[in-house]
Amino acid sequence: MKPSTMKTVAGYIAGLIFGLGLAVSGMTDPSRVLGFLDLFGAWDPTLMFVLGGAVVTNFIGYRLVLRRPNPLFAERFQLPTRQDLDARLIGGSALFGIGWGLSGYCPGPAIASVGGLTAPLVAMLVAMVAGWFLARAIPARG
Repeated sequence: MKPSTMKTVAGYIAGLIFGLGLAVSGMTDPSRVLGFLDLFGAWDPTLMFVLGGAVVTNFIGYRLVLRRPNPLFAERFQLPTRQDLDARLIGGSALFGIGWGLSGYCPGPAIASVGGLTAPLVAMLVAMVAGWFLARAIPARG
């Protein structure tokens, strides 16, 4: 198989594992996320444990993978080099957080929940796609 095909297959497998993890942990249920954000009400700490597991797994995984001279299906690692914070990044982060807090969905769980389509999920997905197109209209700093 060609390296580009293997890279695509690896991406699909990683996405499948991610989606299964979200479903098994219950994070495709927006009420779990909203419960986590409700600090002074019926707080649900479940998301904290899922996020903690993801951080630990990512921390260990990066240490192991970056010991290699290059990725399995590419010539070099593609790591971010920018370290500055600009208005576009901060504004986008704020909009992401507001959308997540209002809907209970971030993009991963929203895509994983498409099988049980509801009106709020459709509204969130439409708004997310519209946001992608609007973001492209905002000039990036060169």
